[in-house]
Amino acid sequence: MSTFCLQILGTSAALPAYGRNPTAQVLQIAERLFLFDCGEGTQAQMQRYRVRKSKIEAIFITHLHGDHVFGLIGLLTSYSLEGRNQKLDIYGPAGLEDMMNVQLQYNGGGYSYPVHFHVVDTESAGLLWEDDQVEVYHFPLQHRIPTTGYRINEKLRPRNMIKEKIAEYQIPYQKIPGIKGGNDFETADGTIIPNAELTTAPPLPRSFAFCTDTRYHEELAKYIKEVDLLYHESTYCDDLKDQAVVSMHATAKEAAQMAYLAKAKTLILGHYSARYKTISIFEEEAKSIFPQSIAGVEGGTYEVPQLRP
Repeated sequence: MSTFCLQILGTSAALPAYGRNPTAQVLQIAERLFLFDCGEGTQAQMQRYRVRKSKIEAIFITHLHGDHVFGLIGLLTSYSLEGRNQKLDIYGPAGLEDMMNVQLQYNGGGYSYPVHFHVVDTESAGLLWEDDQVEVYHFPLQHRIPTTGYRINEKLRPRNMIKEKIAEYQIPYQKIPGIKGGNDFETADGTIIPNAELTTAPPLPRSFAFCTDTRYHEELAKYIKEVDLLYHESTYCDDLKDQAVVSMHATAKEAAQMAYLAKAKTLILGHYSARYKTISIFEEEAKSIFPQSIAGVEGGTYEVPQLRP
C-alpha cells in the first residue's frame, strides 16, 4: 500500500509557546517528502521526529511572516554542510529568494547544491507544478501580506492488468500500456475483449490542502473542494473572534465551516495562538460544526488510506 501521510512539526502561531513550535508540516507520498512552511525550530523538530530531511524534494512557503519562514535559511545552509547534491525546488511569494540571499551574503556562504526558487502569484490560482505522480495547485489566501495556499493531488494511476488474462488471450507486451490506459483488446480472430475483463481499477487518488494564514472567506472552498485531508489554520477560538477579524486569521469554528463548505473528508487544526495553553477547546469547537475535526499535535501523523472504487 502506498503511503499518503501528513506529519506536523509545528502548531504554534507567531510565537513558540507551551512547547509548541511555529508552523511546519511534511507530507509523505510513497517515498517522496514535501515540506510546507518552515518556521523557527523546524530542523530540530525533524530530528526529534526522525524526518528524513535529505529526502525533501520541494518546499512550499505560504507567506513571508517569520513564523512560517525563519527556519528556512538554517535548513538550506545545513544541507550544504551535510553535502547535499540533490536539487531543491522552493515555491513561495515574491521576496523569498531575496530574504534568503541577504542572509547568505552576511554569512559569507552559498549553496553546495542546486536551489531553484519559484515565485508564486499570490493573487491568482492555478497549476503550479506536476510530474507523472502528483500535481500541485496554488490559490490565494486572505491575510495581512501576500499569502498563498497549496493543494497537492495524486494523479490517477493506470489500471492494473490481471496477469492471468495476459496468458489467456496471448496479449502482446506492446498492447499492455494501452490496455492499462483503458483500451479494449482485439484478439487475432477479431474478438473484442472488454477492458473491464482484463484490468482492475487503480486506487482512488488522494489529496491534501494547506491553508494558512487566512481569514475566513467562502470563495476558498472552491479551491479545496472534496479534499481528503485539509489543514486550515485556527489561530483563535470563538471567545477571541474579534481578534481574528483584526489580525485576518480564522477561528476553529470558521475552519470547521470551511471544511463543511468544501466537503472535505478530514480537517486538521493548527496555528494556535499563544493565548491558549491547551488546545482541546479548538477541537471541541470545530467538532460542533464538522465532526471530522482533529486538533493537530506536534509529531502527530495523519494518514489518508488507499481506497479503491
